[in-house]
Amino acid sequence: MSLLVLEPGIESRIVDLGRPRSRSLGVPIGGAADRRSLALGNALVGNLPDAAAMEIALKGPRLRAETNVGAVLLGAPFEAWRGDSRIEIGHSFTLQRGQELHIGGTNDGARAYLCVRGGFEGSTILASRSSLGPIKAGDVLPCAASVVGQRFCPETQWRSKDVQMVAALPGLQADWFADQDLYGHTFTVTPASNRMGLRLTGKPLKVSDREMVSEPVCPGAVQVTPDGQCIVLGVDGQTIGGYPKIAQVIQADLDVLGQLRPGQRLQFCRIAMEDAIHRDRQSLAELQEWTFRLRLSLDAFH
Repeated sequence: MSLLVLEPGIESRIVDLGRPRSRSLGVPIGGAADRRSLALGNALVGNLPDAAAMEIALKGPRLRAETNVGAVLLGAPFEAWRGDSRIEIGHSFTLQRGQELHIGGTNDGARAYLCVRGGFEGSTILASRSSLGPIKAGDVLPCAASVVGQRFCPETQWRSKDVQMVAALPGLQADWFADQDLYGHTFTVTPASNRMGLRLTGKPLKVSDREMVSEPVCPGAVQVTPDGQCIVLGVDGQTIGGYPKIAQVIQADLDVLGQLRPGQRLQFCRIAMEDAIHRDRQSLAELQEWTFRLRLSLDAFH
């Protein structure tokens, strides 16, 4: 009862919601870079939001089913085939025993999630099934035998903009910089970006000659390096940092960071704390509504 990895893709790994309670040990949160897509995908196959799924980045794997597996692929619009049949993003399907699932690339966004009914099984480390590295050819990914009906969610596919807007609050060292140094300028995601952080290139910011002691940081922190360029910390980012933080991406936009690919352009827009809280609550309420509706429709189907 498993999926066999024939080809691993570029950066495919098993993730859940990570290890948020282990940061005091110096362990990054980890888990899915786009938690909204993970939660919606899990809901489509009847799972709770934190069920383990496969995160696929830029180019996906080729897998073979050792048993019938009910699944869905959700997030960026990757090309995917079940045998010779095309699979649509956000549409659930059953991979029959012996069939191959081939997930190609995407021209928009960066990540998608392969969610299987019941979630991927495996050992837990610090209360999480998130793997410490990408999958490899020959790996066996255990999961329960299952089938799912054909269902879809219209709110599932990532669509980027020519210039992606990202809302942010002032960082702890924001007064070391001028607002016009960051807001209103266009930055580009570089190929050196990964789950630890997005490295941006743009007009260099004027760097203060002050020194600071390393202090706690979290995903979404916008740090300024000595050469005046920015790094936005991701879910695998360190827990302590010594670069000044000019801004902090708001909670509601953290999933956007997980979908930005090399070459994507973005701008930061400053937001008030009250508006950030409102957007966070609105985003959470919408996600809860969709996951509830999807699980409810699945119960009605069965």
